[in-house]
Amino acid sequence: MDAVLTALVEDQIGPGEQTRLLLQHAKESLGFDYCLALRSPAIALYMALKLLNLEDGAGVLIPAFSPRYYLRVIEDLRLCPLYCDVAPFSACVSRETIEAAMSARPESVAPHVIILHHTLGFVPDTSAISQIGLPIIENISQSYGTTREDGKPLSSSMFTILGLEARDMLTAGCGALLYSVNRRDATVLRNRESLLPEYQLPDMNAAMATVQFREAAKNLEKRREIAQIYVQSAMQTRHKRFIQDGSYNNYAFPLILETGVKDVKAYAKRKEIVVESAFDETLVGSGAIPSSLCPESYALSLRTVLFPLYPRLGALAIEKVAKLIGTLP
Repeated sequence: MDAVLTALVEDQIGPGEQTRLLLQHAKESLGFDYCLALRSPAIALYMALKLLNLEDGAGVLIPAFSPRYYLRVIEDLRLCPLYCDVAPFSACVSRETIEAAMSARPESVAPHVIILHHTLGFVPDTSAISQIGLPIIENISQSYGTTREDGKPLSSSMFTILGLEARDMLTAGCGALLYSVNRRDATVLRNRESLLPEYQLPDMNAAMATVQFREAAKNLEKRREIAQIYVQSAMQTRHKRFIQDGSYNNYAFPLILETGVKDVKAYAKRKEIVVESAFDETLVGSGAIPSSLCPESYALSLRTVLFPLYPRLGALAIEKVAKLIGTLP
């Protein structure tokens, strides 16, 4: 609140000094060579695809759990989406599911790029996927804070998007960072340095994001502590969790139900706890993709719910949610 009010009092609502300060803090965490602070993840994705200079009709491989705006951006650029399913009980695409989507594509559509989305904080095997040989655009909005064994950020893709929206690990009310960690690809971004102000992140939102970066380590640790409590409760039930190798971070706690979603939501409502369907805002969950194209994703979209998990959740509230999880019908 102080950061936002200061920006307002200083009459620095549009892009300016706070945005430059944000990029300084972000570079320490993300290790990029160059970065653009933009008004939305949709603008970031549009720009990343545009910079690839793809021809009309080029194939873009995307997960079925991608946000709905992916499809709008791809169609606006006159590209062709190729939908990739997830592995069983996984929120991630794999090299195998991507190759399956490539094999099932229309003969007239040649795949040119892969877009990876770290759905719910779960991270795909980018090393294996990179062996396919196509450029990769990676969206780490929901997995910020997850690192490799050497402590460096996960992404080494051509372009990386870090969204700052409500359902992302860091939020500034709106916005996204589009960056590259290697100098060659960063040069392409630098050519877009003179963006119009209407495409850039406003200072008011940049001030919020800067505070989020400063407090990220503390908040991530708190999230992990809460998640461990929820996991213990979930182990007492018949419901399942997603398969994931290594560490991960969640902005909310997902659970794959063995019973009806409506029953669980009604039970949670009686306990005065809001439980949401996990994939309503994704392509497969919103019905934008026929269920037959990505059956695993479709099945998970019908059965997965999210429980509240955020750093400022109080001890009594955590206990209340954990008890709900442990007593689910």
